[in-house]
Amino acid sequence: MQAFVDFMNGIIWSPALIYLCLGAGLFYSIMTRFVQVRLFREMWRLLFSGKSSDKGISSFQALAVSLSGRVGTGNIAGVAAAIGFGGPGAVFWMWVVAFLGAATAYAESTLAQIYKEEQDGQYRGGPAYYIEKAMGQKWYAWIFAIATILACGVFLPGVQSNSIGNAVETAFGSGDMIETAMGTLSFAKIVTGTIVVLVLGFIIFGGVKRIANFTQVVVPFMALAYIIIACVIVLLNADMLPEIFGMIIGDAFTPMAGLGAAIGWGVKRGVYSNEAGQGTGPHAAAAAEVDHPAQQGLVQAFSVYIDTLFVCTATALMILITGAYNVHGAGDAFLVQNLAADVAANSPAFTQTAIESVLPGVGSPFVAFALFFFSFTTILAYYYIAETNIAYIQRTLHIPGLNLMLKIVLMAATFYGSVKTANLAWGMGDVGVGMMAWLNIVGILIIFFMARPAIKALKDYEAQRKAGVTEYTFDPKKLGIKNAKFWEDRINKK
Repeated sequence: MQAFVDFMNGIIWSPALIYLCLGAGLFYSIMTRFVQVRLFREMWRLLFSGKSSDKGISSFQALAVSLSGRVGTGNIAGVAAAIGFGGPGAVFWMWVVAFLGAATAYAESTLAQIYKEEQDGQYRGGPAYYIEKAMGQKWYAWIFAIATILACGVFLPGVQSNSIGNAVETAFGSGDMIETAMGTLSFAKIVTGTIVVLVLGFIIFGGVKRIANFTQVVVPFMALAYIIIACVIVLLNADMLPEIFGMIIGDAFTPMAGLGAAIGWGVKRGVYSNEAGQGTGPHAAAAAEVDHPAQQGLVQAFSVYIDTLFVCTATALMILITGAYNVHGAGDAFLVQNLAADVAANSPAFTQTAIESVLPGVGSPFVAFALFFFSFTTILAYYYIAETNIAYIQRTLHIPGLNLMLKIVLMAATFYGSVKTANLAWGMGDVGVGMMAWLNIVGILIIFFMARPAIKALKDYEAQRKAGVTEYTFDPKKLGIKNAKFWEDRINKK
């Protein structure tokens, strides 16, 4: 299985996808005149404006749901892997992909709002919907929907639960080893997996409102607590910051692991963490109740900053300041070895060791606790995304029991990931992320050249903002945007 997954990743995560992610971000940054910088204050204002409705959630709730997908194990174990395999310079490329990716996030989330639908009393949308309506290619939309159900329902949940299991085992020990049909497993991982699956089942059987209510409380609290701990460690070692930033920037262009490794791992883990271009964020963006599609696009762009520039940077600085990392070279060789050879880079161990070295007795349990909430809320976001794509398919097929099947499969994948090896879990996760990124980025680029709906929406929003309107409106027909039936009906009612 590991060999097959590695083979698939070699094809999917070729240099072509790395440069496609960076290129799409640069392209949309230029086309929006760097909206991620120009409208930064507006993003902040919109973050706390707007209210939920019976059919949709608020902008902040949509941000929390999408952040619950973004802020996860990628921020803790993913950053460690980027450093462990790409060197400190990989952090610089995570920053680059975040800055450029904010424009991609604006585009894909605005598209999700423009082409959303009302289904079963709630708003639904995402790449499958806008690919069908803006591109007019239903077959391509179906491929994306099926790929996303596989990625978010089967491949990705195991990455999150695996990090929870590894963190708990590192913090509290493995306990007795137990022989099972799945191999020899530690008692700690079995108990952790069981608890995660039970709590997960309780929430996912409650629907999107319960997911939104849970994540809007947990995500900000845990992100803030994590950043506070990171700030304490950074401030205690503030004199080292110039050296650390110099190492990150210098190693980005003349890195010890080779330029390709730094870019490759930085972009791969950057996309995995902030999800810009991956096509996951638009699902939550479509569920928001807003007056204009561009508003939620701006909020989602801001979430990329929170994820990578705040949380990922906090992790990277803790690891680099304390020297709690190894850098893998070719084969079994190490380019840098500060820790034991058996400390896995694809795990939370670097981060736990970093915090433990400064705050003894706190590091391992705190990271295990933070990872539980970060990763758990990410699994909830994955469920919502997979469910949305099943709802898309159900518009045509009407297969009974699909949602129940998704719940069972996702819970099984979560348990499986929690007890298996980190490399296999991360490898399967990378396959899922790569499939979605290829399909979505190609889709949003084609849509741009066909009709430019996200750019038209941005210009319309900025014109109304300049005019000082008290209530924003969106008239797709007036802007030459076709098949935006939800907004056409809304403007007609007004």
